[in-house]
Amino acid sequence: MTTRPSSRVTARGAVLCLVSASGFGLAPVFAKQAFATGAGVTTVLTARFALAAAVFWAVVLCRRPRRPHGRTLPAGLARGRTLPAGLALGAVGYAVQSAAYFGAVTRIDASLAALLLYAYPAVVTLLALALRRESPDRYRLAALVCSALGVLFLLGPGGAGPGADTAGVLLALGAAVTYALYLTAAGHLVKSLDLPLLSALVCTGACASLAVFGTATGGLRLPSEPAWTWIGLLALCSTVVPVLCLFAGTRALGAPTAAILSCTEVLVTVAAGAFCYGDRLTAGRVSGAVAVFASVVIVEHGRRRRERPRVEAPRPDRARRATARTEAPAPKGGTPQAVHRK
Repeated sequence: MTTRPSSRVTARGAVLCLVSASGFGLAPVFAKQAFATGAGVTTVLTARFALAAAVFWAVVLCRRPRRPHGRTLPAGLARGRTLPAGLALGAVGYAVQSAAYFGAVTRIDASLAALLLYAYPAVVTLLALALRRESPDRYRLAALVCSALGVLFLLGPGGAGPGADTAGVLLALGAAVTYALYLTAAGHLVKSLDLPLLSALVCTGACASLAVFGTATGGLRLPSEPAWTWIGLLALCSTVVPVLCLFAGTRALGAPTAAILSCTEVLVTVAAGAFCYGDRLTAGRVSGAVAVFASVVIVEHGRRRRERPRVEAPRPDRARRATARTEAPAPKGGTPQAVHRK
């Protein structure tokens, strides 16, 4: 029998999820400020993942998470497929997604980029249906419809605006697709591996991939002193702290509730963009945001209903028939004898 978390644990988990969403939501603001100092996207992201990886590895060494068979990590980590899989996820998946998303932030409003990125739950659902990992039902179909309407609202005249950069919009949508592919590929590792360890591997792989790309293309430069301030905030406040808070909040509340609370990330980005850069909050963006949020809530509500155990109470007539089948005719002067079936 499962026990429900106490109200104090629930409140703490909700606060942790909101702190995580706030940190992720401020990432475009920190990135824009770093770009304003003259640092490029590749330079900012390489330094961000380098700092975040160092902190995550320190957390891993302090926590010493254990494997299912009892061995501590990171000792013996490279013997299996965990190390190359985590590094590959960072080098290919997360690096490309981050580059596309922050590249979009340099071209379009941060609020619009964040809202378009949140089309990824619908893409994840489409991939799961295409790979036959899940079967279509009314919740998934309704979520797909809401997400599609949200993207249409965001790309309409009242959402993206007449002067929106096409390349920026495509980069934001590409980031959503890449993030969906990343989450689909990382699904088995998230379930079986300690999250700080997986984050350390992913950040290390992303840092190495971006460093190689930046060196090959000549886009990697040593950040200036003002840029390091914003890169440090991006690495700590918008990478390390949100990941650890989301990890703790998910453990306290469960994945569905944590995912719904994480939607406030976009609200933080929209509010920060309007306050810092004067991003417009048009009717199209509001409609698109509502539709995108609705798709996330519907997906998580459907998942919760599917994971809820079904307990069917026996009907009186069925109970009488079952009792009659399990009892043999009683001999005269005796008591009924039960027929035991294997």
